[in-house]
Order: sequence, then structure tokens, then C-alpha cells
Amino acid sequence: MVRRQHTVSLFKFQAVRMASKSFRGTRSSLSASSDLDDTNRNTSNADRPPYPPTVTFGRRTSSGRYMSYSRDDLESELGSTEFSNYTVHIPPTPDNNPMDPSISQKVEEQYVSNSLFTGGFNSVTRAHLMDKVMESESTHPQMAGSKGSSCAIPGCDAKVMSDERGVDILPCECDFKICRDCYVDAVKTGGGICAGCKDPYKVADLDEVAGGITPRHHLSLPPAVGMSKMERRLSLMKSTNKSVLMRSQTGDFDHNRWLFETKGTYGYGNAIWPKENNGANEPTELVSKPWRPLTRKLRIPAAILSPYRLLIFVRMVVLGFFLMWRVTHKNEDAIWLWGMSVVCELWFAFSWLLDQLPKLNPVNRATDLAVLKEKFETPGPNNPTGKSDLPGIDIFVSTADPEKEPPLVTANTILSILAAEYPVEKLACYVSDDGGALLTFEAMAEAASFANIWVPFCRKHVIEPRNPESYFNLKRDPYKNKVKPDFVKDRRRVKREYDEFKVRINGLPDSIRRRSDAYHAREEIKAMKVQRQNVTDDPIETVKIPKATWMADGTHWPGTWMVSSTEHSKGDHAGIIQVMLKPPSDEPLQGASDDTMLIDITDVDIRLPLLVYVSREKRPGYDHNKKAGAMNALVRASAIMSNGPFILNLDCDHYIYNSEAMREGMCFMMDRGGDRISYVQFPQRFEGIDPSDRYANHNTVFFDVNMRALDGLQGPVYVGTGCLFRRIALYGFDPPRSKEHHSGFCSCCFGRKAAVSSTPEENRALRMGDSDDEDMNMSLFPKKFGNSSILVDSIPVAEFQGRPLADHPAIGSLADRIGLRCVAFFYLDKGALTIPRDLLDASTVAEAISVISCWYEDKTEWGQRVGWIYGSVTEDVVTGYRMHNRGWRSIYCVTKRDAFRGTAPINLTDRLHQVLRWATGSVEIFFSRNNALFASPRMKLLQRIAYLNVGIYPFTSIFLIVYCFLPALSLFSGQFIVQSLNVAFLTYLLVISVTLCLLAILEIKWSGIALEEWWRNEQFWLIGGTSAHFAAVIQGLLKVVAGIEISFTLTSKSGGDDLDDEFADLYIVKWTALMIPPIVIMMTNLIAIAVGFSRTIYSVIPQWSKLIGGVFFSFWVLAHLYPFAKGLMGRRGRTPTIVFVWSGLIAITISLLWVAIKPPSGSTEIGGSFTFP
Repeated sequence: MVRRQHTVSLFKFQAVRMASKSFRGTRSSLSASSDLDDTNRNTSNADRPPYPPTVTFGRRTSSGRYMSYSRDDLESELGSTEFSNYTVHIPPTPDNNPMDPSISQKVEEQYVSNSLFTGGFNSVTRAHLMDKVMESESTHPQMAGSKGSSCAIPGCDAKVMSDERGVDILPCECDFKICRDCYVDAVKTGGGICAGCKDPYKVADLDEVAGGITPRHHLSLPPAVGMSKMERRLSLMKSTNKSVLMRSQTGDFDHNRWLFETKGTYGYGNAIWPKENNGANEPTELVSKPWRPLTRKLRIPAAILSPYRLLIFVRMVVLGFFLMWRVTHKNEDAIWLWGMSVVCELWFAFSWLLDQLPKLNPVNRATDLAVLKEKFETPGPNNPTGKSDLPGIDIFVSTADPEKEPPLVTANTILSILAAEYPVEKLACYVSDDGGALLTFEAMAEAASFANIWVPFCRKHVIEPRNPESYFNLKRDPYKNKVKPDFVKDRRRVKREYDEFKVRINGLPDSIRRRSDAYHAREEIKAMKVQRQNVTDDPIETVKIPKATWMADGTHWPGTWMVSSTEHSKGDHAGIIQVMLKPPSDEPLQGASDDTMLIDITDVDIRLPLLVYVSREKRPGYDHNKKAGAMNALVRASAIMSNGPFILNLDCDHYIYNSEAMREGMCFMMDRGGDRISYVQFPQRFEGIDPSDRYANHNTVFFDVNMRALDGLQGPVYVGTGCLFRRIALYGFDPPRSKEHHSGFCSCCFGRKAAVSSTPEENRALRMGDSDDEDMNMSLFPKKFGNSSILVDSIPVAEFQGRPLADHPAIGSLADRIGLRCVAFFYLDKGALTIPRDLLDASTVAEAISVISCWYEDKTEWGQRVGWIYGSVTEDVVTGYRMHNRGWRSIYCVTKRDAFRGTAPINLTDRLHQVLRWATGSVEIFFSRNNALFASPRMKLLQRIAYLNVGIYPFTSIFLIVYCFLPALSLFSGQFIVQSLNVAFLTYLLVISVTLCLLAILEIKWSGIALEEWWRNEQFWLIGGTSAHFAAVIQGLLKVVAGIEISFTLTSKSGGDDLDDEFADLYIVKWTALMIPPIVIMMTNLIAIAVGFSRTIYSVIPQWSKLIGGVFFSFWVLAHLYPFAKGLMGRRGRTPTIVFVWSGLIAITISLLWVAIKPPSGSTEIGGSFTFP
């Protein structure tokens, strides 16, 4: 087998400023130097313009593209580093005859999809043409390394050019099979003679043969000469019909007045929703031409919400009086006990207010997918074919370690994405492998191959969920509502294929290891032969060859090797991009009857979305910022390759459970007013949780109570996964219409015209808060986003494509309210997004390699203002906070069928460490400039209180631990927090407890959670507060004050040896230092109860009231810690001995210290005269 490795000279390049505007606007423009020396990189930006005058030498290749020479090539040819600023263009000649563009672009894309791109800082970007990406054969025509015909030219084993269906493109009537490179050589040097029939090639016949890949007709105006690609795209949004937009200004119907008088609302809270009485109450203007919103706001019934708010107010008043009473009524017998309890109660009241106030305005929302389809996928004057007008979505899946995150789980997540119900040509999936593991790479390739069967099966039979592992493990009847007669046969065949797929995935580690060992042995034999040939009198040394990890095509894996080596370890490897599934065709590709297919896919769209493997470059000495850095690398790479205006991010273990979830999210983004929504957060739902949910893993109180309540303010917080972002919001821009400019105090009397901005319309929505100008100067973008001109050019395109439709009749009135002459440039016309996606070429992927290099973020605002924010382990909360702080809104989308599902740790120790990480991030937020105390005026007051609570809640653990010890201290001392249990104290206690229970019942009513779930949340609040939260506070304080970082590690394991039990992990006991505080609290309270009973029974004058008070509160503490105690017992009571040793020692020590400090009355010695009965 002849293996070819292509090194494209284009890929070592400098930041370029082309003289031709049209060339600069295309993706062939080059930027982002990968070989700049350190001197140039460290030069101050103040000493040079944003785009330095850099030289570009180029030639036009046989495929009609521009290619640049690298710096090294120029130095070797010219012998000087001084260059002129011009471009060399070699025109077509008999020996330089470009291929037909209709063929060359498709062939270029196929070449790119079959190449593995690698590169990074100070290195050449290379494209390795791969014959195969995995051991098994690829069959889908979109997949990298797909099976196809081989070139018939002797000595060449390259693949023949093919169309979307994988059919060979044969340029000659004799059907001689020839690859792209050999065809180019034949045209250039062979006189255009076919190597088969020896007749000249006919270009006209080439178009007929290519059939399926002729240039597609765009539904747009002919582009003007000299316009760049970005300008051609943006020109589509300029409406030619302004009468509809300005309709409300004609006086026919005042929409603003109707909104005010009927208390209606537009946008994601909408008013004009069809009624059962056929709209009898609506104005006739709207009945004749109805406008239907995409979303509705479903308010909580007043019968529930009004008492709920009243109870909050009542409890606030009662708490105020109670605290005043507590402060004024001291316990003189135990002033220290009284003081500790009052301080704790004051903090608890403050913490309760922070948690309760943002819950004053909870809302529910609903979407209408039928209206979405009607508006965006129905034929009309601007979209006669009914092609989808929905914007593109780039989906990010992040993984870092295949040992901790099984590749099979990641593969199932990818399959659920590829099968989602969204226009195929508008979807792109990017998988970030931060570990650079070949195991993840080949698992992705296997998933892409299996998608050839799984995705058509899902589309044909409307399968839900579209995660094969979850679907085939469903406990309900899989044949319910299935009517096609071949469903049973298809399901059986796909199930068998999936079982084989799982076996291949599970066998990948051994397969890669055996392959690498075989290749390594071969290399050692070769080296030994070379050594024997060069034998001398010197003694022969043992041959030492680094043990590399080998890919399926027989080349070194450029990422992390199984045996770490220089430039091939987890923190030291090149950037890698592989297009696993190339972009689909723009038109549906229906399956044909084929006996080779497992199932009949006739009339089923067989296209698959774009799938890209990305592993960013990592080098020693760079702070790669963990997950946040990986997500920012995906943002940049996707902006260059697909540039979807919306981004959905998922963890590798969170899959799409509802195939229409993305459509539900787009209803909010594309509705009127949706351009001010930064992200749509979906609730997290989990599988594999034990039925009792012992450790509140479902977290339903947070996702169904707190998040719904925040949705009634400025929006829910970002929780790290299952979130649909607006790309422009991630770039750090302000929301549209964030600043309303007024001409002065006398503008109402003197009709002054608003100043017309000189900024082009397509850039008017791009503005950052730190800019005093009305519009952003795009020449400053490189300082914020880096020196990639393609990335900078993609920003206004993404903003334009993410705008809502200009279909509402009252849009013109918005111009009057915000003081602008016309607001049309904030909206899209129908049919504006029906243009096809740009084809991928080598320069595009090379640019993507450049922007994922480890040095790209230097001296930019990535991680500071742009993208995911760095500096916290909870980068998700900080990123959402920054968006709300700039004035953006967010939406909470709870779908009828769960949108996404994932996994959560059901083991006690794993759960505690998860909570520890969240709490540590909150402490970091509190001590940073992201503290809500420093929020901007654009953030609403109650939203600011909610974010303040996010940073403060871990500190409650300090007071909670003290309060949990107070009952024991009370029983030990024979005193109580009050002088006596009088009527006033008991009344306050009763009212506070009753109002708390009533609030919980009403929250259960409007949120839909169960009472058991509320109680589990209360229990784990105390468990986490006395363990993980307290450790997070200590860890955060040590880091901030002393710069010391500590970690809590896991040690012994016990109890989880039953592999047949689905919840075996629940019973595993793994010792961690986080367990010490709750154990000590339990043991101390148990001992205190015994001591208290003994003291009271054998006392001359028993103090029963103080005993009852102490015992009641001790049982309250123990009831909350019951799940923790049950978890320590494991299965059948197998608890590590160290648990009892530590617990006993600490409890005995505390008891002895107490007796020593305050011995029983009548004795000054330890123990005194008191004896146990």
C-alpha cells in the first residue's frame, strides 16, 4: 500500500492584509501566524497598527484557489527577509489550466474531510491525508476515509472523486477512474489526455457527469462586483418593503395603545394567542391578518401566588419580631450559649431572605412548534421552495479523559445529536477532546460510521429518545404507536448492529494497544537492520525507539500517546482537527432502495450533520484554563468552519432526550424581542438515580423552584450544560438597544433629527459597554478577539443571522420608542437564511488550527470579557453573570418531554466532592470582581440578590455547624438557648415553623415537585452544609489569604462489589476528610442525649423543659443527617474501621473537654461527683 502524507505549503502563514477587498472577505484570506518569533510576539501593540503591513506571495493552483508561500520558502528563494507588499497571481495558461469550479470546490471539500490537520505554536500546519480513520470500513459518503473506488493510475491508491451519494465522478466518457491529483496532473502536464482511452477531456462533459454537484442556485440577488462574501450575506437582510414595518405609524391601528389598554404583552411573554372563540375579542386589524407568537408566558394562578407572597411577607415580619425578642431576652445563666445562637439565627434570617426574595415572581413558559414551522419552513414569496429558514446551531460536546468519561457514553451523546430534528444543513457538532486521546478519536469515528444506520432509522420510525443505549434499554413497550410493518424487522437489525458497535467501542483500547505494539516492533526491527548495516568496531548499543501510539492508517497519532513522550502527553501535544463528517448537501438527499443496506431507507433523508473532532494545542508553561479554555477554543474554531449564530453546549454524558429540544429553544430566540436573550437554559434531568434519591441528586428544588423563579426576573443562571447560547452574547457584546440616545431635554419641543451613524447597518448591533461611541469600530476587534481576520469577519455575519424575523406589524412603532429613524436592521426578512453554507477548504481548516493554538489568546480578551470566563472552577455561573451584568436576558425552557438527560454521581463521596467543587467556585466568586455587590445598574435588583446568594451560601456552613452543636452543648451544660421555654418563645417558634411549611406546600403547588423531593433537598442541605460547604470556605480563604491550595482525596473503598445491582455504586463507601464534621456532629448529639437524660433523671431538681428543648433540636439535627448515616453503613453494614475510629476519638475528646471545662456542681475535679447510673 502506498501511503501519502501531504504537507500543504499554504499552512505556514502570517497575519495577512490583502489588497483586494473581495479576496480579503473570503475564507481564503490568511491570518494568525503560527511561526512568528518571540520577539515579534512580545512587541507592544502600541508601536504598530492593528494589522501590520505583512507580505503575501501567492499563486493560483490548478484547482483555482490562491495558495501562499511560507516565510521559509520565501527566505530560501529570495535570501532576504525584506518583502514588498503585493500579491503574485499566475494567470491560467496551457500548462496551468484550472479545474472547473463546480468540481474543484467539492473535490477540495472531500480532500479536507479525508485529512487530519495538525499544527500549533511555532510549527507548520499539516494536512495528513488518511486512507482510513478506524479499523472497520467507512460506508457513508460524508465520512472521513469513506470507502470508495481507487484511482486506476499505476502507483496511486487515492480515492476517486465522488458526489454526495458517494457515486464516482468520472471526467471521461470511458469511465476511467482517476483521483483528483492525477486528474490535475493530466490536465497540466499530460495535455488533458485521458489515461484510459487516450482522448482529450471535455469540460462540457464534466458538468454532465458531475450532475449532483453543479452549483446551487441561491435565492438571493446577484452579488455586486467587488462585494466580499460577508457583504453578500448581509445584503440579504435589507428589506425592499418598508410599508409593513411602518404600518403602525399610519394611524390605522395603534398597537402600543392596544397593548396598554388590554394589558397585553408581546415577545416571549406574548399576547395575541388564538382563542377558542376564533379571536372575537381581538381587534379586527389583527383578525384579518393575525400575527402568532412563538412563545407564551404562563403565569402562576393568583390563588397560589398571592398567598405565597403574603406568607413571605408575614414570615419576614415574624422573623423580625422574633429576632428583636431574642436580642432583648438574654439567658443570663448561659450568656455564651445565648450569644452563639442569636448570631447564628441572625445569619439564617439573612440567608433565608437572600434565597426567598428572588422567588417572588415565578413564571412558566410554553412554545408553539407549529408556528415555528409555519414561519420558517413554509413556502412563501421570499422562500418559494419552503426551505428551512432557521439559523444554524453549533453543538459543543466536551470530554477530557476517556478513562473517567467512557467513550461509549460520549458516542451515544454524539449519535443523539446527529439524529436531532433540526435542518441537517444547519447543524454542526464539535467534539472537544482535551486529553488528545486516540481512543476518543476512533470512538468518534465508529459513532460516525454507525450513524449511517442509526440516523435514518430514527427519522423513518420517529424514534425517541435518539440515544441508542437509552432507547434499547427502555422499560416501556417499544412497539407502541408504531404502524410501519417493517419496524420490528428494522429494530431487530439495528439492535444487532448496535450490539456489535458497543463491542467495537469496548475493544478499542486493546485494539489500539495491539496495533501500536505491532508497529513498534516493526520500527525496532527496521532500526536494528539499519544499525547492523552501519556496524563499526564500537560496541552495539541497544536500540531505543519511543513507544508511539499508531493510527489505523499506519501513522503516528499526533496527540497523547499511551506511553507519554515529549510533545505527546496530556499537557504537551499539537492541535488536531479532523472533519469526521463533511458538511451535507444543501438539498435533501433521499435514500434509494439498496440491498446492501440493513434497512429500507427509501424516501428517507440520509444526510448527516457536520461532525468535527477538535483537540486544542497544549504546551508546558501555558495556563490552558481547563474546560473554559476548551470551550473558547471551540467557539473560535466553529466560527471559522460553520459560524452558527447559536451554540448549544453539552457535557459528554448529557444527551438529547427530546429530538425537538433545539426547536423549542429557537422559539424563544426567534420570537419578537428574542434578540435580547443571551441564552436559553434547559433543566438538567438525570438517569440512573436510586428510587429514593437518597442524596437529592435530581436537585429538583433548584431546577424546578429556584430556576423558574429567576425566569420571572432577568433569567436563570447558566449551569454548565444544556444551554443554547447566542454567539454574539458570548463574544461580550451588549444586547441590542441597550443604550437609548436622546438628543436633549428640549427634544420633545424641537423636532431634532437623530444623528445618522456612519457605521454600516450590519454592524450597528455590535456594541460593547466599554465603548463610548454608539457603534463599535471593527478595526479594534483584533485586539479583543485575536489576529484572525476570518474570525473577525465572521462576527457581524453571526449577529445578522441570529436576528428575529421582521414579521410583526408593530415593529415600526419600536423606532419611535427608542428614538431611531428605522429599526429594520435589528430584524431579518423571510428567506434571508436559505443560502447554503460555505464549502470547507484547506485554508479554512488551517485557520481553525491556528485559532486553537496555545498562544492565540495572548494579549486578547478571551476569558476576560469574551467567551467563557476564566478564574473560577464554576466558570458557567460567572459566564452567565457577565451576560446579565451587560443587560442580557436569559430564559428557562422546561419542555413537556425532558430536553436533555445525563448522569449524576449516586455515591455519597462523589456527591460530596461534586458539591465541594460548586461551593469552592462560589467562594471564589465572592472574593472576586464578579461579586454581585459590584454589579452594573443594568442588572435588576432581585437578580443581583440571587447572584449575591450564589456567592454567600457556602458561608452559611460556619453558622450551621455551630448551630448543630448547640443542642449537644445545651444537653451537656444543662442549659438552653433561652432562659426558659415560655409562651412567647414557643409561639414564635410555632409561627415560624408553620409559615415555613406553608411556603413549602405552595412552592410544591406552583413548581410541581413532590413533597419527598423537598424533604430530601432539606436533608442534603444540612449534609452538604456541614461537610463540603465548610471545606470550600476553608479552601477558599486559604487560597485568597495565603495562596495555599488544598485538595480532598478519596482513599479506601468498600461495599460496591455486586455488579448485577443497577445501584451498586450507591453502597460504595470511600473515605474522605469531608465526612469528619457530620460524623462528629452525629456522635456528639447522640452522646449528649444520653448525658442529658442521665443528668435529668438523677438530678435533685430535674430541668425537664431544658431537656426537652435540647433533645428536640438534637433529633432535628439527626433526622437531617439520616441519609448520611445510612450511606456510611454501605451494604449490610460494611463500614470502614477508620470511620468508627475517628468518630469515637473525636466524640470522646469533646466530651472529656467539656467535663474538664465545666465539671458537675459540687466538684472541681474532672468528672466530679457525677456518675453514670
